[in-house]
Formats: sequence, structure tokens, C-alpha cells
Amino acid sequence: METKFNFTKMTLAEFETWLQAIRVGRTILKVQQHHTYIPSYQHFNGSNHFQMQRSMQNVHINSNGWSDIAQHFTIFPDGTIMTGRSLESTPAGIVGQNSNAICMEHIGFFDKNKDQMSAEQAASIVGVTALLCKKFNLPVNLQTIIYHHWYSSKSCPGTNFFGGNKRNDCEQHFLPLVRQAMQGSVKSSDESILKYAITTASRLNVRRGPGTNFPLAKDRAPLEANSVIRIYNEQPSWYQISKNADHWVSSRFTQDVTRFKVKPAVLNVRSGPGTNFFIVDKLRKDEDVFISEFSGIWAKIGLEDRWVSKNFLEEF
Repeated sequence: METKFNFTKMTLAEFETWLQAIRVGRTILKVQQHHTYIPSYQHFNGSNHFQMQRSMQNVHINSNGWSDIAQHFTIFPDGTIMTGRSLESTPAGIVGQNSNAICMEHIGFFDKNKDQMSAEQAASIVGVTALLCKKFNLPVNLQTIIYHHWYSSKSCPGTNFFGGNKRNDCEQHFLPLVRQAMQGSVKSSDESILKYAITTASRLNVRRGPGTNFPLAKDRAPLEANSVIRIYNEQPSWYQISKNADHWVSSRFTQDVTRFKVKPAVLNVRSGPGTNFFIVDKLRKDEDVFISEFSGIWAKIGLEDRWVSKNFLEEF
């Protein structure tokens, strides 16, 4: 394991140990799969991991105008895994699908007749995806593991990515490998969660107890704005956000939300509470949404001006 430029480079075994120790306040519901296209295998020389990661970060910040490198993890042709932006930060991966997501970028151009993915990289892609699903208690399906191509005209993660970039390709070729790597682990509901909330402060400190007299948690980064968090215990003006540790945040800087699932095959998202507002996005069946308020038959997703009809939602 090696750290440089605030990125950490790991083997798959090291990543498993690292992931077990880390705590994430942001609720994670899906894992995005991407290929980089550029840089590709042509740019990797076996020892320039940090240089490539730093270059991608510079492009994402200086050219794209993003706050940091887009992805949380990068997987290189030799199977090496490198950290990117903080897991407490929403990725810049798929428009409309970044909330509650983790973004994985795989170095390479995986369209047909382009880069041929190495066995080492394939093993790490499957392994990291499986470990993330186990860590965040996610079932392995087409709602939790998603490809960029499903929401964009881009071919990403590639027309030859584990047999193709379509939903059916993912179900036939990629998901079985992830399920096998999980060694029989299945999702079970966490009945200890009291409710969900969304953060309203730009950065919300995590403390070791329910009060400002308690010290800041040294093993937890502050939570960022618009992060959906899980509440396990409640004290006056304070929420416990960890199931097994004394990690608390001030409830004054949060707003309670309710988790729902989308019922129809496709559900329009509008810019306001009515059919006279523009359609700004579409949700698919069984996607999760966190509703912060209602206006008649309309439900507001999070804190943004994104509204759906509550008649097509089912409470989780």
C-alpha cells in the first residue's frame, strides 16, 4: 500500500482490509461502472499509476470544472486499485444517478476491437464490486450495479466490457461473477435504522457523543451537503449515524426524509410539483428515492427541485 498526492494505491487484498476499516456516513445504494477511454492501455507503463491519477484529477478540475477527480476508485490494467475522491462526496459519474452512488473508473478503452482487458484487472473489477456490495449491504442486481451507457449515448464502460454494455449483458456476464465473488452473501434489511435524514449544512461535523462538548470523531470526515444519512439513535437535537460506534451529528443541520421505491417501469421527474413543469429526468422501476416533502400528490426528491408523483411510489 502506497500513498501519494492524497491517493492510496492498493492490491485487492489490501483494499479489502482498507474497506473493512473505513466508515461512510453517506447512504450508498448503487455502484457505477465506467471505462476511462482516455487514458487507455496505451498510456499505462506499469509504474505510472499516480501520474495517471493526478492527470485525470487535473482534467476533471481544470477542464470539467468539477470539485475533484470524478471517481472514488480507479482500477488499473495490472489490477491495482487507487482511491480518488472522498467516499463522503457524491461522484461526477452519471447525470441523474450520482446521489447515493460510488463511481468506479477502469483504465482502458473497452469497446470491441480496442483494449483487451487483462485477467488481473477483470479480477479486481469483480472483486471490488463484490466487496462494495458486501460493505454497503447491496443486493446484486441491475438497480445497484449500473453502467454509464444505460443513461447516456456513450458506450461506457465499453461494448466489450464483460460481454457487452447492455442491461442484458450485465445480467448474463457480469452480475454472476460478482455474486460468486460475494460467496453467498445476501442483502438483509437493517432493522436497527430508525429513519433517514439529509444534511443541509455545507459540512457537518461528526462527534463522539450527542453534544458539542464531545470531541470530533477522528476516524470520520465531516459529512457534505445533501448527503442522505442513516439514523440509529436519537437524542434531543442529535442523531447517531453509526450502528456500532458513538458517532453523532447535530439534527439541526439535517432534514428528515422517507425512503421510497419507484413502482412503474419509467417515472418522469419534473422541475416542480405539477405536469406543467419540465421533465428533467426519468427513474426506473425499483430505484430508491428519498422524499423530503409533499405538495398535494407530488413528492420532492431530496433538497433539489426534482418532483415525482407520489402515486407511483411505494414506501421502502
